[in-house]
Amino acid sequence: MTRPVLVLAALLALAVPLSLLAGRVWIDPASTPNAALILAELRLPRAVLALVLGGGLGAAGAAMQGYLRNPLADPGLFGIAPGAALGAVLALFIGVSAAWMLPAFALVGAGGAMALLALIAGRTASPANGIALFTLAGMMIASLAGALTSLVISLAPNAFAMSSIVTWLMGALTDRSWQDVSIAAPLTATGVVLLWRAGRSLDALTLGEAAARSMGVDPRRLLWLMVAGTALTVGSGVAVAGIIGFVGLIVPHLVRPFTDRRPSSLIVPSALAGALLVLVADMVCRVLPLVTELLLGIALSLIGAPFFLWLLLRMRRGLA
Repeated sequence: MTRPVLVLAALLALAVPLSLLAGRVWIDPASTPNAALILAELRLPRAVLALVLGGGLGAAGAAMQGYLRNPLADPGLFGIAPGAALGAVLALFIGVSAAWMLPAFALVGAGGAMALLALIAGRTASPANGIALFTLAGMMIASLAGALTSLVISLAPNAFAMSSIVTWLMGALTDRSWQDVSIAAPLTATGVVLLWRAGRSLDALTLGEAAARSMGVDPRRLLWLMVAGTALTVGSGVAVAGIIGFVGLIVPHLVRPFTDRRPSSLIVPSALAGALLVLVADMVCRVLPLVTELLLGIALSLIGAPFFLWLLLRMRRGLA
């Protein structure tokens, strides 16, 4: 694991200063007026937030794929992100004015989805049944949250509110501040630590359910670690930036060939690779010569959807 971590850390060390200078208007610290203010208050918090969000989503994706033993698993598919989005959409619908209220509503939505998921899937002591219930419960929660979000959008009191909701759901890091970083960073860090602590149990689970039990793995404790870790990493990201998908699906596949393929060895490199992916994608969105800036969520979806199709086709050929 050491070599991938060092390589990714070196790439991040190169990408971060480049992302600070890149944009529709490139910044020359020596000649650009107010360069220090722009870097400190606009570019730097945006870059830090990209690192935080990408790191959390990458770690969640690696842990989720290890837990479900499914290379197509993505944390956004299991109700946490749609639950957080529903909470934020309700805040926009109500029209709360305080800047911290939208993230608070989103985190409440993520917490509610997390609690419901744990309540449904945590009632079984069987690893096989627990994984199946986890998947089905997540899909049900995601579907319900999506339907309620659509209902709120349809009931929007005016065109401005509807536009704000739809734009926010697309996901972006535009105009984010240090306040957003202060909300997302500690929650994401806590979530990544919980997922990292689950790594050894995920390794044991790859040997089979009976072997995992014989090695002292507690299925319910593992389930709670997965639910809490995923909720914190995904929910905090949605709370400050909207829905940014496919990072948790793409990154583990890119990193896995350079590790020993154990889930515990994949979580940290995936976090670093996720941070790098989101940072570079956000930088590309800023420099593209478009009339308006391409939203980050759209850009990653344009990358992620073909990648998902490629994975499906590769798996189909493997089964043929």
